[in-house]
Amino acid sequence: MNRGGLFLGTLALACAVVAVITVGIGTTSVDLTIVFNGDPVLLALRAPRVALAALAGAGLAAAGVTFQAILRNPLADPYIVGVSGGAALGGVIAMVVGVTAPAALPMFAFAGAVLSALLLFGLARLFGRTDALTLLLIGVVFNSFAAAIVTFLKTVVSATKAQEILFWLMGVIDDPTGTTLVGLGVYLAIGGTVLIVSSSALNLLSTSDDEASALGLPVDRARLIVFLAAALLVGSVVAVAGMIGFVGLVVPHVLRMLIGANHRWLMPASLLGGAIFLMIADALARLTFLGFGTQVPVGVVTAFAGGPFFLLLLLRRDS
Repeated sequence: MNRGGLFLGTLALACAVVAVITVGIGTTSVDLTIVFNGDPVLLALRAPRVALAALAGAGLAAAGVTFQAILRNPLADPYIVGVSGGAALGGVIAMVVGVTAPAALPMFAFAGAVLSALLLFGLARLFGRTDALTLLLIGVVFNSFAAAIVTFLKTVVSATKAQEILFWLMGVIDDPTGTTLVGLGVYLAIGGTVLIVSSSALNLLSTSDDEASALGLPVDRARLIVFLAAALLVGSVVAVAGMIGFVGLVVPHVLRMLIGANHRWLMPASLLGGAIFLMIADALARLTFLGFGTQVPVGVVTAFAGGPFFLLLLLRRDS
């Protein structure tokens, strides 16, 4: 087995171990032998939440890798560049108009993610600047614009609906239904499979359009395919877990330092690494109940980890 395969095997084992341990973490301690014995009450209460955290983390990390490749920008992240903001806006619109079909919210969020990313690309090309700073600034502006629309919508709906929207937007890993897990799993399976199959294309897209074209890659079609797959991942995760930032920034960078930039290994590693990262973050969020009497949203935990990491990356790029 080569180094990449060995690394993926180690990550898969670590993911399984973290899943078992985090099922046993909560406001009350649980003997891990109960977890291994498959206690039905414990599995019904905690296992679905851990599964949701794993799926959401995997999707966000894979999307982060993709955006960093197609933007050729190591600071790109669904949250930072505004794609998550667009997905959240799409989801809020679905909630406001009263769409109740199980698959509708992810599709609205997916549409919002696609439109926001298209706007990002379009404005950057309109200005004739696609450098990292321009893309980040446009993303920040769009996030502010999307947040303003969401705030407006919250003021014109009932107090109950506004509270529902606010809770959803905070980035909370809650106890999902089986239908929610299956739906998210299907969306992630589709998007993740497309991105893994497109690993070679991502390697070429991360270089330059001219070089990729010279090597026979249909650049526009390949970029569109991986872009839509990443938007599907972001939209589906935001639909069920709200706005969770920095997963797509932290995980790919750490893994790139460990395994390199070859997307053949980096993409599946990011799926596993994202799952590990968010399962741990959600476990920490659950533990905050012991100190504060309430659980902070997991988005707060990822921000505490990702904010300083993002600033460190900026300082390293400027040095």
